[in-house]
Amino acid sequence: MTNEVVIVGAGPVGLFLAAELALNGVRPVVLDRLPGRSGEQKANGLVGQVIRLLDHRGLHQPLRGTPGAPKPVPRFVFGAFPLELHRLAANPLHAMPVPQHRIEEVLEARALELGVTVLRRCEVTGFTQDPDGVTVDLQGPDGARQLRTRYLVGADGGRSTVRKLAGIGFPGVTSPDPVSRIAHVLPPEGLRSTDDGEILLPGCPTPFRPYTHTRTEHGVFVIAPFNPEAVMIATMEWGGPPVDEADPLTLDELRASIRRVTGADLPLTPARTAGPFTPRRTVGHNTRLAERYREGRVLLVGDAAHVHAATGGPGLNLGLQDAANLGWKLAADLRGWAPPGLLDSYQSERRPVGERVFMHSQAQTALMAPGPATTALRALVGELIAHDDNLARIAALMAGSDVRYATGCSHPLAGGFAPELALDTPDGSTRLAELAHSGRPLLLDLTGGTLGLADRAAGWKDRVDVLAADCAPAQPPAGALLLRPDGYVAWACAPGEADREGLDRALRDWFGEPRI
Repeated sequence: MTNEVVIVGAGPVGLFLAAELALNGVRPVVLDRLPGRSGEQKANGLVGQVIRLLDHRGLHQPLRGTPGAPKPVPRFVFGAFPLELHRLAANPLHAMPVPQHRIEEVLEARALELGVTVLRRCEVTGFTQDPDGVTVDLQGPDGARQLRTRYLVGADGGRSTVRKLAGIGFPGVTSPDPVSRIAHVLPPEGLRSTDDGEILLPGCPTPFRPYTHTRTEHGVFVIAPFNPEAVMIATMEWGGPPVDEADPLTLDELRASIRRVTGADLPLTPARTAGPFTPRRTVGHNTRLAERYREGRVLLVGDAAHVHAATGGPGLNLGLQDAANLGWKLAADLRGWAPPGLLDSYQSERRPVGERVFMHSQAQTALMAPGPATTALRALVGELIAHDDNLARIAALMAGSDVRYATGCSHPLAGGFAPELALDTPDGSTRLAELAHSGRPLLLDLTGGTLGLADRAAGWKDRVDVLAADCAPAQPPAGALLLRPDGYVAWACAPGEADREGLDRALRDWFGEPRI
């Protein structure tokens, strides 16, 4: 039996890709070498456009735990600079605190609900590919075995076995600094809060804003009181005492680092709250990007394709959108309607986004380093961020909302992520995000059907949904939108300008030839 897709790695990116494929009629097999979800405390939340993407799949509410559409955050941080995003008339940056083990739990439940098979205790030991597919060698609970698949996807992290076996280079830069330490602890004694909500450490005159990076002359300090029973504390140090990476981080080591960075001596006690609160140390930064995202019938997503500093939390924003971009294109290829070059556009669209994340994550790390030169640079950057137009550019960079794919359409919305819209449809009031839950392409006439586009798209009705709606009382941002399954606008036209020839081109360019 030949599987259509085998995905290696049952982390958030692999599970989300599996669900995206399943929405498009492909039932992948997901392999993971671990016996179950790791529970390791990695990401503490989601940042950026990915939150709106998850809303398009009906996953925002399960992850957040409360109803309603995503709301931008009033404040965030860039390179230890506070970003007062509430100043912006149009704030693009979303953030949602949710631990990675919960993200994996929700995404695995969705994948299983859609019929995805997840095989654990299965480790890939090799593979060979030919023009028709890939034969994967596994070591599992019952010994060695093989799987045959038409496509193999590596979602197996920065040390990706799939990438290495495919012979795909992973060039980049490794730096020994900074050393990051993080742990969840009981609220330390002696903490005080100011009237402005900042936190004072005993013996330290500097106030620290919670949930953000604060640069001192000796490093960076972070404190995040997520709940009364668990406070996350982290430090970053440059040029500190040597550490043995083989030794686990102890609370005494973290306490000594806090003392060096802030001057405060904080007694630390492990958090009692149930959950993965193991102290963790990361030595240096590893910034690497795969030379290519595809080798024949083998593809890479997420950390298998790129690793970078975690500053600003861009990892899952980047990786989950990789999965959304690849999922529908791979399904289109397997279902036989993909236009020429569609699958190759996965790399041409997503690799530049990885390069952009590299740029801003490294820039943020540089802005947090100690030293008078950095202090001078920060003074200049601080002046720039004080202007709202520069603040908006930084917010868009962090959100990933400045990403624009080449579409051949000149409308301002084309190539970007779809705007949030409240709509009146024949079935009642809804939001655009709710119409996207199916994961199918969508042609949305925002004039209530007056543009007459439904007949034009009739040849694609097997793969493109068509709907007429009104934005009333708001002015529609376009007369019509053609949305890709990953939420990006493939084509748009102004109200009163149907541009039927442009629509025909876009339907063919992205969704293949019509079926009569």
